[in-house]
Amino acid sequence: MKSFTNVNPENRQEVVSLLKKVIEEGKTASLAGGGSDLLGMIKDDLVAPDVVVNLKDLEGLQKIEPHSQGVRIGGLVTLQELSQHPLILSQYTVLAEAAGTVATPQIRNVGTVAGNICQRPWCWYFRQGFPCFKHGGDRCYSVVGQNQLHAIFGGGPSFIVHPSDTAPALMALEARFRIAGPDGERVVPASEFFVLPREEVSRENILGPDEVLVEIELPPARQNVKSTYVKIMDREAWTHAVLSVAAVLEIDQGVCRKARIVLGAVAPIPWHLPHVERMLVGQRITADLAGDAGRAAVSRAQPLAKNGYKIPLTEALVRRTLISLAG
Repeated sequence: MKSFTNVNPENRQEVVSLLKKVIEEGKTASLAGGGSDLLGMIKDDLVAPDVVVNLKDLEGLQKIEPHSQGVRIGGLVTLQELSQHPLILSQYTVLAEAAGTVATPQIRNVGTVAGNICQRPWCWYFRQGFPCFKHGGDRCYSVVGQNQLHAIFGGGPSFIVHPSDTAPALMALEARFRIAGPDGERVVPASEFFVLPREEVSRENILGPDEVLVEIELPPARQNVKSTYVKIMDREAWTHAVLSVAAVLEIDQGVCRKARIVLGAVAPIPWHLPHVERMLVGQRITADLAGDAGRAAVSRAQPLAKNGYKIPLTEALVRRTLISLAG
């Protein structure tokens, strides 16, 4: 392991200045919130930063605060706190449930929401240091290799899946992300934060090397909204989703007035299903309609040789999730 310098900025402006300085010196920097993902990547020689910027002392980023435009969640809020916060549990249930499914209690106690959103892929070829697209190489080894857990939507040239549990929930909630950078702060919808490999193969989001995700903004909670996050894993703990569904439905007098459906672990980004949402709006969600929605959810899937099982799994999970919420 290469030696590195650890720095502890006190505010977001100092973080950006430090990142800019490191880049100007021709060095590399990595950000550490909870640090669980970064530590593993350093130990596995996937990154070798000259400087680790420790974010734990940043002012004001450990809070969940209601305000006139909704709720602000600091990027350093832990997944455990997010999963148990009364406001999130009662009004943004899908997010609380998503945060509560991440990894293990020990990791949730230190892992942060910003870190969960921005974590790197867990493709075994990437994590084992193969010279793939994510490492600056010229191929995706999963195309003809072991692709059981890889993308059935949005793949190519890389077929990784996005590993975050909170990201699909935040996209379903129409959250916005506040980003600090050298030109000040900007706010982008969650739906515009993630990047497909065909757009930029070496990264998974729009963050530049001198930018940091500092805050998540949730819109005001609406009446008659039900939401949930459902996750399927290949074992009960210490693993990522094989498939997940984040669903937010606004149901008034038995009729669906608005719907947001986002899949996790099936694409290189959280996979939004607007064509399925259009089927639901203005309708009573019956078992038949939920079945139609499940089939529509996978109508555009393009599986690889060994992950075709995700198609019936996704169809069934979308159907079951809708029936459960409408029930």
